[in-house]
Amino acid sequence: MALTPQDISRIAHLARLELSPQEGERMLTRLNGFFDIVEQMRAVDTTGIEPLAHPVAVVQDIALRLREDVVSESNQREANQRSAPAVENGLFLVPKVIE
Repeated sequence: MALTPQDISRIAHLARLELSPQEGERMLTRLNGFFDIVEQMRAVDTTGIEPLAHPVAVVQDIALRLREDVVSESNQREANQRSAPAVENGLFLVPKVIE
C-alpha cells in the first residue's frame, strides 16, 4: 500500500495539521517506508508458530509476575458520587451530546 501526496494532504486536513510541501514530502516518504516494513512482516509465513506472551520466552522460561486479583478497598460509590450534580440508580447523569 503506497500513499500519494493527495493522501498526505487529506490526512493532514483531517488531523487539522498545516504541512508545508517539504513536510508533506517527508511525511509521504516516512509513511510509505513504514508501510513497506509492514508488508515485509506480512510476507513472512507464520503458519504453525505459537504466539509468545513475552519475547524473552524464546530464550528462557519466564514466569509472568501477576498480582492476585483481590478486592483491595471497599465499595465507596455513594461517597464518590456525592459531589456529582446528578445521579440516578448509582449512575452519573450527563447531558446528551450526540443526537
